[in-house]
Amino acid sequence: MWPDGSVDPDPYVQARRCLEIIASALEDAGASLDQVVRTRMFVTDTSDAEAVGKAHGEVLADACPTATMIVVKALLDERWKVEIEAEAVIS
Repeated sequence: MWPDGSVDPDPYVQARRCLEIIASALEDAGASLDQVVRTRMFVTDTSDAEAVGKAHGEVLADACPTATMIVVKALLDERWKVEIEAEAVIS
């Protein structure tokens, strides 16, 4: 979701936005995407898996975290096709 409340319907764009939000949260905590060790991607449609995985791979290639993708029936907002959780180790 963007600050204005809009949601792009493209799962790749949504995944990139999720990862931007994660990067910002990590930066606020004094960390970076390179410190991510685990991610969980929740998708509502298996046909979106490739697009979400592509975005994940582009953004987190250097970190190479353990990753899980889970298909769920729905997310909190019906416009959302993907949600991503990340865990980072800050030394």
